[in-house]
Amino acid sequence: MQKHNISIITLGCSKNVVDSEVLMRQLESSNINIEHDSYSQNTNTVVINTCGFISDAKEESINTILRFSKEKEDGNIKNLFVMGCLSQRYKSELEKEIPNVDKYFGVSEFKNIVEEIGADYRKELVGERKLSTPKHFAYLKISEGCDRTCSFCAIPLIRGKHISKPIEILVSEAKYLASIGVKELILIAQDLTYYGNDIYKKQALAELLDSLVEIDGIEWIRLHYAYPANFPVDVLQKIKNHPKICNYLDIPFQHFSNSVLQKMKRRTNKNESLDLIEKIRQENPNIALRTTILVGHPGETDKDFQQLFEVLSEVKFDRLGVFTYSEEEDTFAAEKYEDNIPEETKNQRKEEILELQQGISMEHNLKMIGRNYKVLIDRLEGDFYIGRTEFDSPEVDNEILISSTENQLKIGEFYDVKLNRAEEYDIYGEIV
Repeated sequence: MQKHNISIITLGCSKNVVDSEVLMRQLESSNINIEHDSYSQNTNTVVINTCGFISDAKEESINTILRFSKEKEDGNIKNLFVMGCLSQRYKSELEKEIPNVDKYFGVSEFKNIVEEIGADYRKELVGERKLSTPKHFAYLKISEGCDRTCSFCAIPLIRGKHISKPIEILVSEAKYLASIGVKELILIAQDLTYYGNDIYKKQALAELLDSLVEIDGIEWIRLHYAYPANFPVDVLQKIKNHPKICNYLDIPFQHFSNSVLQKMKRRTNKNESLDLIEKIRQENPNIALRTTILVGHPGETDKDFQQLFEVLSEVKFDRLGVFTYSEEEDTFAAEKYEDNIPEETKNQRKEEILELQQGISMEHNLKMIGRNYKVLIDRLEGDFYIGRTEFDSPEVDNEILISSTENQLKIGEFYDVKLNRAEEYDIYGEIV
């Protein structure tokens, strides 16, 4: 039998990263050679983990499938498999349009994929992963699916209803990650806020945190994707009082116009959102708040956008991402509203917010100059070590740059760093 040399290509969000890592651990246990997000002349099988969230992501996924379909036609690879969100949602269409793919799989068909490749699926490895991130941090997916009904979002159509993982299983996964060198856990889900409602009949994120902070080896725990409606306020005290939990919280507010929020079916309004922000900052003045904003939703007027812009100017989120509306078939917005805002207008609104946030980020960074911070080193890049404070998540937030010509640092280690020069999204520092 020919030796398998498999390349796993991961597209999309951190939830997909976790899924690819689970698959890689299963394949690794059958002594299969694995490359992640790379492709060499020795590769004979490619597995593409697709994203189907917004139009740009779908386009990237389709282009990637077509690229490797051509590689297969040319005889450069033998097998091509596709998994993930795009495959889950559009399997029948993809099978017709790109038949050169050997097989399409949905989002939770790990056993089927492993066996199709010719490896043994091992139940005893459930919860274990082969990390594709630097070994010192990892994403911990605490639930799957979503019960929210946001008008623009196709995730419930793709991933299904919200299913929380029991605390004991998550603790077991986290202990495994700590055993292989992980120091930072980044908690992710479609909705952290809802965690526990299905299996414990109550919000249980705070209880989960109480368990995770007890794990030896884990030094940072970070929270991503917390829905603002019915936010579990008991979590705020956990963040404030436990040194392992980063002073960082990612809450995607999406908008601050009541008219748009209503069209988005966000189950919250402007005043409730502002009250929550005020409460968070009163409880913990040191916290870094990240949010995500969506512009160009059907019905968003110039007045709605101006209201959004004014709120962002006043609130001054520490970290912010912004996206333009993309019509997703079968969603409430696609069926109810006409996508009548020109792409040029959407992109202009996006750029205005990004320009605003650039100045806000510079303002925040200048306040950090002259102070010492605990910094985790992620990588070496050119003449600088690149690290982060507790106020920043990898790949999406600000970074700390430390000269590599003047220092010899270890990747994945913590250092005390004095910050001495700020740019919009980078800060330069020196080892104390």
